[in-house]
Amino acid sequence: MTIPVVLVNATSDLIEMQRSGLTVHMVEPFIWEITSAAVLVLMAPLVGWAVKRWPLLGPRLPLALLIHAGLSVPFSLAHVGAMVPAREAAYAVLGWPYDFFSGGLWVTLLYEWRKDLITYGIFVGVYTAYAWWAAREAAPAPDASRGPERIEVKAGGRTLFLLPGEILWLEAAGNYVTLHTAGGSHLLRATLADWGKRLSARDSARTNPDISGQIETSPDAKPDFVRIHRSRIVNRHHIRETRTTSSGDFELTLSNGAMLTGSRRFRSGLG
Repeated sequence: MTIPVVLVNATSDLIEMQRSGLTVHMVEPFIWEITSAAVLVLMAPLVGWAVKRWPLLGPRLPLALLIHAGLSVPFSLAHVGAMVPAREAAYAVLGWPYDFFSGGLWVTLLYEWRKDLITYGIFVGVYTAYAWWAAREAAPAPDASRGPERIEVKAGGRTLFLLPGEILWLEAAGNYVTLHTAGGSHLLRATLADWGKRLSARDSARTNPDISGQIETSPDAKPDFVRIHRSRIVNRHHIRETRTTSSGDFELTLSNGAMLTGSRRFRSGLG
């Protein structure tokens, strides 16, 4: 995908400059676009790390948007800082002069940031979409011993039927609960305590495979949903990383990249 973009941008630069009556060697637009694209490709994984650290979902979305908007500034400065020396080296090989800041330092940096902000946003969108897809793929298959169990969720005027594995985590919001899935969030009129009891009852039930059809309780089975904070319940199947903080609490990274804070008093539930 990078090569077609470079070709389109370089030829567009060449055509526009010729229309404006500016003299430019046909090689120059390709030097500009190749050096810019190469640096952006190398920087893309850093944006991926930032999206994983500050995912664009859940109650922290406004803060995450502000953080990524701020990160676009060092992103642009790093882009220019690596791109300009690469261009100067290419021009030096050809024996041509090159002055990237001929229009003024701050005007040029503002011009580049305007473009890099769009590029940063595209990278964030791609990594966010991938995290959403990965979370859906990571959702555990339903346990055949329990049959095609669904959890009924009434959200607004709709009734959803979710597999337990589709639920990432639940978070208290006053007299409401925000239920998070890979596809989005749903505000439910219920308390987290109600949902805790509902999920605990589901976890404790195990269908006896013999002909009696009795329900048995497996004391050794770990629950699918565990409380990590007085205001959060998480699906343990979506936990990808646990990190202890300096305060003794802990942070979880989920399959979709979301990061949740847990209280140390609930740490034993993860065992």
